[in-house]
Parts: sequence; structure tokens; C-alpha cells
Amino acid sequence: MTLPMVVPAQDLPARVRIHEVGARDGLQNEKSVVPTEVKAEFVHRLAAAGLTTIEATSFVHPKWVPQLADAEALFPLLGELDGVALPVLVPNERGLDRALALGARRIAVFASATESFAKANLNRTVDESLAMFEPVVTRAKERKAHVRGYLSMCFGDPWEGAVPVHQVVRVAKALVDMGCDELSLGDTIGVATPAHVQTLLAELNEEGVPTSSIGVHFHDTYGQALSNTLAALQHGVSTVDASAGGLGGCPYAKSATGNLATEDLVWMLQGLGIDTGVDLGLLTATSVWMAGQLGRPSPSRTVRALSHQES
Repeated sequence: MTLPMVVPAQDLPARVRIHEVGARDGLQNEKSVVPTEVKAEFVHRLAAAGLTTIEATSFVHPKWVPQLADAEALFPLLGELDGVALPVLVPNERGLDRALALGARRIAVFASATESFAKANLNRTVDESLAMFEPVVTRAKERKAHVRGYLSMCFGDPWEGAVPVHQVVRVAKALVDMGCDELSLGDTIGVATPAHVQTLLAELNEEGVPTSSIGVHFHDTYGQALSNTLAALQHGVSTVDASAGGLGGCPYAKSATGNLATEDLVWMLQGLGIDTGVDLGLLTATSVWMAGQLGRPSPSRTVRALSHQES
């Protein structure tokens, strides 16, 4: 491919690790249950495209996320993916037990920066949810597992509106202090803007949270996901969450639209001369294939452009 033309910018990371969330976050809100074999093939295709961190599933109670009720059946189908990290989401100690029993080596917990979303998503206050996660993180670390802490509603909340930066920093610091190796800052309803992103990152640094341990997770509700990603890259962030084909939303936040599409992210990073290890052609073909499985076109602009699909 001759496009995009590579024009490097100064003071950006040489390489970005894409944390692919399409197989979990991207599919969890689908109304029709996707067969386990299709999910497994999706992950295999993503790995073949060069993605090395692919969030596989969630060990949550099937009542809450029926789409991911097949976690025990799916995870063993992915065991032969050498060199690919397969994080899984666990909501509590029971979920951790299920994940560890299958050999999971990377787990994630999912916290909220706001009381309203903590109540809607976890049926607990922010502090109660942190108390619930503490033994999960402790036990996971005892088993030498890598732990990621997701933090939702970092930039805005559908019930509370703007979220004070200091409020986000408090919860983020609590996750780091309890032992999380990595922190993913979530713009769950897609309302962040670039200066807001950089301000939050700077405040986290001031509180002792290093940029090297931070990832960003943007939704594209207002078309700001790529500009916010670039702002994070300018601050030194080198881990970016994205979802193949732009799949996903949030079942507990109705104003949340799709995740940043992995293809759109890779297109931008390629133009900046930033290495991702991802084959954009294979990735696009994977998203076209999954769109066919779901019976609708991909919302990713790059997928549409490269596959010549009708919008």
C-alpha cells in the first residue's frame, strides 16, 4: 500500500501497542448471541493480522452479559496463540477463580470514576467497588498474573455530567496502589477533548502514576477519538485500546457509541510513522468478515474505504 504517506511527527512514541477489545467489549452488547466458534475464529484472525494483545472474554455472571456466557468454552480454543496476550475481564473473586482455573495469565477489573455509573454497572458505591476489587488484584498478583485496571467515566458521565479531574485521579490512584500493573482511562460516552486528556494525564503524573503504565480507551461519539488519541500520544502514552471494525458500546451507558476502530487508529499511526506490527489489509479483511457474521456493515471509515463497501 502506498497510502497513507508517512510523515513522522516529533516527540511521539516510536511504537504503539494496540490493546484490541473487539472480541470482548466489541461483542458484549450484541443482541444476537455470536457462536463460540465464530468468536474463536475472530480472535485467531486478529492475531494473524499482527495484534499481540487481544482481550478475549469476560468471566462475568451470564445473567449480566449473556453474550459472554461461553467464556469457559471459548478460552481453551485460544490456547495455541503463541506470543499473543489474552486478557480477560473479571468482576469479582468468583470470576477470578474461573479465569485462573483455565490458565488465564492477564486479568482486568472494571471500576468507575463516578458514583452513578458504579451503581448502574456494579450496584455498589465507588469505594465499595474498590474494596471488592482489592482481594481480586491481590490474589491475581500472588499468582503472578498481570492486572489491568479499567476506569470508566473519566471525562464525563451521562447522569452526573462533567467529572472533576481530581475525582478521576483519586480512583485511578487507588487502582494503582492496590497493585494494578496498567491503568486504562475510559472515555465511556465519548465526550473528551484533547486538552482535557492531557490535563488528566498530567495530574496523574503529578500523583505518581507514570505515563508508561497508562493506556487510553476512547469512544467516538462526537468524532473526537482520534484527536484525543493523538493528544495522549503527544503526552507519551503508547498503549491504545481499540476495537476491530469499531464494534462496541456500553450496555450500562445508553449514550455510549462505538469504540475507536482499530483500522482508523492503524491508518493514523501508519501515517505518523509509528510501528504497530499490524497488517492493515488483514485487519480490514477480518472486520469485513465479522461484519458479515453480524449482518451489517462495519462503522469504521477505514474499513469502508479500503473494502469499497457502501456506507
